[in-house]
Order: sequence, then C-alpha cells, then structure tokens
Amino acid sequence: MVFGLPLATNPAYLERKYRISNMPQIHPKTTPIYQTSVFTFEDLNALEHYFEQPGQSYMYTRYSNPNSDELAEQVNALEGGAGAVVTSSGMSAILAAILTLCKAGDHVLCAEEIYGGSSTLLSKELTRIGIEVTFVPPASIYSLQPFVQPNTRLLLVETMSNPLLQVTDIKRLALETKKQEIKLVVDNTFASPIITKPLALEADMAIHSVTKYLSGHSDVTAGVVVCRHPDDLQRVQQVMMVYGLNLSPFESWLAARGLKTLRLRMRQHSSNALAIAGFLQAHPKVEQVWYPGLESHPHHTLAKEQGQGMFGGMMSFRIKDDREAVNRFMQALRHIPFAPSLAGVSTSVSYPLGTSHRSLKPEQQQTMGITAGVIRLSVGIEEPEELIADLEQALAEV
Repeated sequence: MVFGLPLATNPAYLERKYRISNMPQIHPKTTPIYQTSVFTFEDLNALEHYFEQPGQSYMYTRYSNPNSDELAEQVNALEGGAGAVVTSSGMSAILAAILTLCKAGDHVLCAEEIYGGSSTLLSKELTRIGIEVTFVPPASIYSLQPFVQPNTRLLLVETMSNPLLQVTDIKRLALETKKQEIKLVVDNTFASPIITKPLALEADMAIHSVTKYLSGHSDVTAGVVVCRHPDDLQRVQQVMMVYGLNLSPFESWLAARGLKTLRLRMRQHSSNALAIAGFLQAHPKVEQVWYPGLESHPHHTLAKEQGQGMFGGMMSFRIKDDREAVNRFMQALRHIPFAPSLAGVSTSVSYPLGTSHRSLKPEQQQTMGITAGVIRLSVGIEEPEELIADLEQALAEV
C-alpha cells in the first residue's frame, strides 16, 4: 500500500514504473553495486522460470548476486576452471571445499606445513563433526600410500607454504593423488593465478583467501573456490548457499575492482621481494631467509618453472631467537607496520609464533622451524629502496 492505495492502482507508483520502463538503456563501464538482499518476480511464472533455469535470474543474495557472480567469473577466468564460488572469507572457502568432498566418517590428508588457521579448522573443528584428519610431513608428501585409508577423500596443500615458503610440486602431487584416487585441493593464496595455476597442473580445486592478493588493498575479507570439475562446482554452490557462506555485494564489488590491477601488482610485489630478499640474505644480523626467488632456496628451480619466472611477495627471515630482539626490530620500523595479515599494497611484517601459528603446540612449531626469531614479511609495491632503508635501520636495533 502507498498513500492508502494498492500499488497496482496507485497513480504515483504507476507513473514511476512507466518512467523506469521507458528510460534509455544504461551501459555502465563498471558493474553497479547490487546492494539488495532479495530480488522481485513479476508473477508465479517468473518464479518457476528461476527454478527451472538456474542462473538466468536472481532471487536471494545468499544464493547469488550479480556482484559475487562477476567476481567468481573473473577469478575462474584467471585460474582456468569450470567455475568458481566466492565466499565470506578464506577460511569459509577452505570449509566449503572440504565439505564438498567429505562427510562424517571420511578422512582428510593435510600438509603438515600449512597456515595455522587451516590446521586449526581441520584438527579442532572438522574432527568434532566426524571427519578424521592426518597431517603429512614434508618428506612424505609425494608418497602418500602409508597415509591413505579407504575413506580418504582429499589432500590439502599450499602452493607456497605459510610461513616458510616451501614450494609444492603440484604436477607431481597431482599424479600421486590420482594414483591414490583422492582429490587434490590447493590453497593458491600466496602465489595467485598470475604466478601459478594449480588447475592447469591437474589439481582438482584451487582456493584463495581473496582478502590477500586477489583483492590486494587490505579492505576486503573474502574467499573463493575454483573447481576443475563441474560436479564439484555444483556441490560447492550448494554448500555455500545452505551454510550461508556467501559474500556481500559490496565486498564482491570491492574485490572485483582490486582484481583489475592484480597482474601489475604481482609483478611489483615479486620484483621488490627479490631485491629485499637479496639484501636480507647478505645482512650480518639475519641468520636465514626463506624466499623461493633466491638461488639458495631448495625449491628455487621448481618455483621458477611453476611460477613463470616470478616468486611472489611473501618471505620469512630469522634473526636471533630472542623475542625481545624481534620486538626491538618491529618497534624500530618507521614505515613498515606490524600487521598479522598479508598481501596488501603496503609492506607489513608479522610474527608467526604469536599470530598465524599461535594455536599450534610448541613441538609442532619447532618441527616446522617456526622459532622465536622468525619474522614474516609481506612485501608491498612501494619503492624498494625505501623499504630496504627502513629494514636496515631497524636491524641496527637488534
């Protein structure tokens, strides 16, 4: 009712409807933000059309929205998949991927060297709903037979591990998972599809924390699952809808905007990181540097081949194993903030022992080599000389 009259007969409503229907066609260069929770239908026939031909129209933003669809299509084009589904965070993307392939009573393999949040999700939460988890040490990652059970469904790995940048040979691992008749799910967050395309190397799913490089400006929280097989894609969509893992229209729009500069940003991230890694490797107060672009890195050749000559913007380095020395270093930085995330256009440092891998047991941290002196560095796109100068004066305080 408007002004006491039914909409169908209200003159003001009819006049407005006429004006809108007779407006000239609008062709925006940038997709508008469809900031709505629900879409309307003309009648019951239109509703039936929605269910009979999925994807032709919209009903409810938890199911789909033009902005989230645009983002999914763009990421899928970069990864070369059968389709993608965007989610509310990187963690919800991992959850959606696992729930797509697993149910209670199934078994999951996970690389031992992985983001602490992923490890916690598997070991603390998915085990509560009846999914078994086994962590595979690096030395055994290409020989899975001792770890595979009749109910094993997938292996979860990272293209480059967080935080010590160990590089996974995805093609080799895909051959092994096919041999064991399980799916390979690759977290490609550290690399981005500009550097590595896991699906082209025969992985079954690629996942990203869109929060990081894909969006790139530290102002969005989002995730995405990209599938090589259409059957998996349909199931991911179902999980996203039913569990309410959808991404909002505004954040979808922001992420799609950030994605437009991904290629340019990754080149600058990689170029800056290589220069800084060389500086840190030569510094007397730095005991070790983990960056695949350095020839001293054990996986340098693999990273060069798999990464098309780029190595990304992430690295870690170790000063002496003294928490107070790390604190002095961070306090002395003038332009590089301590921020427990990564991959923004601005450089930042993080402390894995106190943030990303805090929830792991001390023996797990030690096994992975995450000691008190390890600092993770997310290299931005600033002038590399300015970053090196800031690092140099801060290291003088160690």
